[in-house]
Amino acid sequence: MTRGLVFVFCIALSLFTLVTSSFGAMTPVLQRGIHITLVLVLVLLLHPTRKNNGALRAADYLMIGLIIASGIYLYDAYQSINERIGYVTLWDKVFGSIFILVLLEACRRVVGWALTIIAAVFLAYGVFGYLVPGIFGHRGYSLERIITTMYFTTEGIFGAAAAAAATFVAIFIIFGTFLEKTGGSQVFIDLATALGGRKRGGPAKVAVFASALTGSINGSPVANVTTTGVFTIPLMKRVGYKPHVAGAVEAIASCGGSVLPPVMGVGAFVMSEMAGIPYSEIVVAAIIPALLYFLSIFFVVDFEAAKNNLRGLAKNELPELRATLKKSFVLLIPLAVLIYFMVFAKVSVTRSALYAMLAIVVIGIFNPAGRISFKGLIEILEVSAKRMLLVSVACATAGLVVGIITLSGMGLKLSGILLSLGESSLLLSLLLVMFGTIVVGMGLPPTPAYIVFSVLSVPALLELGVGLLPAHLFVFYFSCFAPITPPVSLAAYTAAGISGSAPMKTGMTAFLFSLPAFAIPFMFIYGPGLLMAGELQEILLHSLTAALGIVAFASVTVGWFLMNLNLVQRMIIAVGAATLIVPGVYSDAIGIAILLLMLVQIQFSRKRNALKAQDACA
Repeated sequence: MTRGLVFVFCIALSLFTLVTSSFGAMTPVLQRGIHITLVLVLVLLLHPTRKNNGALRAADYLMIGLIIASGIYLYDAYQSINERIGYVTLWDKVFGSIFILVLLEACRRVVGWALTIIAAVFLAYGVFGYLVPGIFGHRGYSLERIITTMYFTTEGIFGAAAAAAATFVAIFIIFGTFLEKTGGSQVFIDLATALGGRKRGGPAKVAVFASALTGSINGSPVANVTTTGVFTIPLMKRVGYKPHVAGAVEAIASCGGSVLPPVMGVGAFVMSEMAGIPYSEIVVAAIIPALLYFLSIFFVVDFEAAKNNLRGLAKNELPELRATLKKSFVLLIPLAVLIYFMVFAKVSVTRSALYAMLAIVVIGIFNPAGRISFKGLIEILEVSAKRMLLVSVACATAGLVVGIITLSGMGLKLSGILLSLGESSLLLSLLLVMFGTIVVGMGLPPTPAYIVFSVLSVPALLELGVGLLPAHLFVFYFSCFAPITPPVSLAAYTAAGISGSAPMKTGMTAFLFSLPAFAIPFMFIYGPGLLMAGELQEILLHSLTAALGIVAFASVTVGWFLMNLNLVQRMIIAVGAATLIVPGVYSDAIGIAILLLMLVQIQFSRKRNALKAQDACA
């Protein structure tokens, strides 16, 4: 019975997404309400309290009945809600309470305790705020006010985060499943292996490339590690990478997928809703920072391979390049269609995804290997619905937090604190925002972490003169870095499970390797040219100096550049790299001069070491 219900609700959720994407979305609260209702039913079906406990399973089915009733009531009551503004019925409070409580329980089951506790604490703060001393205290709100705000408006559960989850994210999850079921993920790995597998540290570079492509679509660093890591981590270990290094490389590459345009792990869609910035503008602005991120990771793994004299794969271990290119060309057509309609034709995001899926179907007509049968189509719809659960529940629960922050004015109060600190130092405020985002992100997936902390911190950054897009991207970047930041490096710990290494050691290595990338958000705050803002000359100059700084930081991190570096050399190179972060003619000139001097010194040291080696042999 349960299996049949799961199938029915999965198909219903995916078809609801496809139909509303094709023919137009419903009224915001209803569109999001139906989506979240179907998601909650599936969570209760797929994640039972106890599988073999009849009483608890009966309680699950009771909750399923109640959440369906709450969803139906929302749909029915919303038709008349505008006619009775200010008048709340008993049933409003009953069904609203049921929806909130079931949402919290669903969050506990699929997201974990961290977000559940945070949401519960914020709800309690909304009621008992008058007991909180100091600046964060408030007069408190009645349960009636909180329930109706969270249940009937777009200021709570059905806010901007749920809007993205119910439209953009949902349709792109279906698109990603289409791409995967036609062989897309494996083709990405094969293509990366064929092109770079024989190079120094080739498998690690394969991991970076393949994980970036798949991670950009699926949006979850942890899920991406489990998807691509089972292929890339054994490859890295085979050519000599230590297990903890192989796991760390996979983790940082998977996190990078979340910042890679055009999909950015669905974060771009959520940001568009939260910030009110056109999606195309976000994607274009994110190109250079994403390239810098992967440049940093590329050179970290390259320097690590050189330092340890690691080889690439043997020729007979590589996929055949011509055949791989042929397969990849066919499967890259849908991505090209997607980018064309979103960026150039200015078609809506959901409609662009539909056209890309249609391209997959059309390609299948002429390419039997990628053809989707009716059974395969049903499987895609079922799998897609299951993949929506985590992000949809997380976004809806984050809506509770955002709703209380807005209702209580907490965001404005925190902004005031950051603003007072920023009057003396913008850098200090940025460091505090970075730290806060990472702490929140340690217990949450990147998207809800961004949602929660952007509401708290972005207003302050705007007051300090930071632009709207840079401010949102700054918070988003560090929410994506949280899964590789100890002590709760979830992506790194997952990779450690595959590589067979110690979780904490893998997490610390991932953090160390990603340190050059931590400079990127500061770079585009101080140098907007990295976000495609300003004259072409300025953009190119900022990009070039930033790239030099990133490569220099990578050498400091690994301790190698043409030779093993001692502590003094690393410190001097770090100073040169740091001066390249802040844009400016003088700082750039100083940084470049330091790096050139160090290059000369390193070359001199290499020649001297070579002569010593020759004398020793003689």
